Amino acid sequence: MNTILTTLNAKYIHTNLALRYLKGAALPEFNPIIAEYTIKDPAFNIVSDLFQKKPDIVGFSCYIWNIEETIHVIKMLKTVCPNVKILLGGPEVSYDCHHWLRRIPEVDFIVMGEGETSFKQLLRYFHGEILLEDVPGICYLEDEKVKIHAMPPKIDLRELPSPFRFEEDLPHLGKRIQYIETSRGCPFSCQFCLSSIEVGVRYFNREKIKEDIRFLMDNGARTIKFVDRTFNISRSYAMEMFQFLIDEHKPGVVFQFEITADIMRPEVIQFLNDNAPKGLFRFEIGVQSTNDLTNTLVKRRQNFEKLKRTVTMVKDGGKIDQHLDLIAGLPEEDYASFRQTFNDVFAMRPEELQLGFLKLLRGTGLRLEAEKFGYTYVDLSPYEIFSNNVLTFDDIVRIKHAEDVLEKYWNDHRMDHTIEYLVTEVFDTPFDFFQNFGTYWETKGWSRIGHQLEDLFRRLLMFLETIDNVNLNIVQSLMQLDYLMAQQFQPRKLWWNERPTEEQQKTLYHALRENPAIAGEEFANFKLTEKELFKHTLIIPHALDYQEFANGKIVQKNGYLLTYFRHGQAPYFATIYSN
Repeated sequence: MNTILTTLNAKYIHTNLALRYLKGAALPEFNPIIAEYTIKDPAFNIVSDLFQKKPDIVGFSCYIWNIEETIHVIKMLKTVCPNVKILLGGPEVSYDCHHWLRRIPEVDFIVMGEGETSFKQLLRYFHGEILLEDVPGICYLEDEKVKIHAMPPKIDLRELPSPFRFEEDLPHLGKRIQYIETSRGCPFSCQFCLSSIEVGVRYFNREKIKEDIRFLMDNGARTIKFVDRTFNISRSYAMEMFQFLIDEHKPGVVFQFEITADIMRPEVIQFLNDNAPKGLFRFEIGVQSTNDLTNTLVKRRQNFEKLKRTVTMVKDGGKIDQHLDLIAGLPEEDYASFRQTFNDVFAMRPEELQLGFLKLLRGTGLRLEAEKFGYTYVDLSPYEIFSNNVLTFDDIVRIKHAEDVLEKYWNDHRMDHTIEYLVTEVFDTPFDFFQNFGTYWETKGWSRIGHQLEDLFRRLLMFLETIDNVNLNIVQSLMQLDYLMAQQFQPRKLWWNERPTEEQQKTLYHALRENPAIAGEEFANFKLTEKELFKHTLIIPHALDYQEFANGKIVQKNGYLLTYFRHGQAPYFATIYSN
């Protein structure tokens, strides 16, 4: 029987690890075909491609981000292939079988939870080798009644075959993110997370994992993301893996981890600061909330002072980028409390701050207690909330406005110096800047149209012109520096209007030719020809002393900013004065 394992990934660069574990578990007796698509692919195209593979069995891997699109595909596929057997698996369908079996009558079986054993046994049933009653961990409809089979024993992860050695994957290893797990389960009980359902942590064979990582690197993998719920729950294990990755990494490879920051010991961080090459590791840290009552209600043990110590030590080391997560809408976290949470976390200046919104996932404790906290929510994936007893829908909408500009203006790091000045010198708190700008952005309708880089600068300036007591000369000068710092070549068109007059420009260039040291001894040592001077430099009116700026001070002093663009290097800046 021709069996296909498929899913709709969020993006092409993602790969589905679950399908590869299922294929590995099915071998050698069965050899399923893996077919991956994305949620952006037209359903008709997906169905056409599946149809041409002439399937007898199709198994779909289901998540909150793809379930609705997957349902469309299933219904169309069953129309053109009425005899095909449809299987579902994955976290989205594992915890509410009654709902999914009745909502999607085209589905024949749901494989619940960890699927390697159940999937292979189900294939044995389809091939007439065993009875249906002998297949564990599945549910299905029989005479309009839901039948649920007992779960199989937990798999010995040390015995699972590698999911990375399939020949058809080799050409794509360098083009897509490669996901790897070294453990399953989570030691914590966060009530908004599906990981809390599986009790205990089990580990894969360490040496096999290392061999897999070597194989991935040898075959061109560039980004390898560990999907362990808490990579550093075992300090000795984490240290062993960190040492291995430092010793054997290849240039250009990046490893990403989800870590619990408040349990990471200072000596581990110091080891990484001393030994890890810059850019080799990236940490993802779920903070979610700094409200103690909120964390207690969702059974999330967190020592924020220790978390802050970890994040600060890592940042000071300058080797590892950090991505911190927040969740708006958790129990008893009202708008004012969330504002405080945001400011607490932003104070650490993470390289990326992800502002998410609570989703009441099927199977989680918080969904079961939704009524207790007054939650209203969308009962379709991704189950995002509208409100609760302390947070209104208006609050949620406003926070979404802040999230929009946070993504564009902080996480993309297009104007760090400007934002730093605004959140420390102009607005009361960082959240107030992102909130006020985000609401202004929405009232202008900019969220519904595209934008180029230059638009982001112009729009920020337009917003700041509506704010009292803003020194626009300083802000625009900082914005100009942020913009020019990112350029390797002189921009063809500048987003600001201020230029030197022709006479001023003539005078300045004449002075530079006569005495290049007015732009600094380093500039004089470049020994630029007259042609190079005109071709590779830009002079604009400017309100900051660049030397003071380079020393971390904002000093207003009107002059001209000289920028010398050096291909392959950061531009050279200097302030020159007309006298």
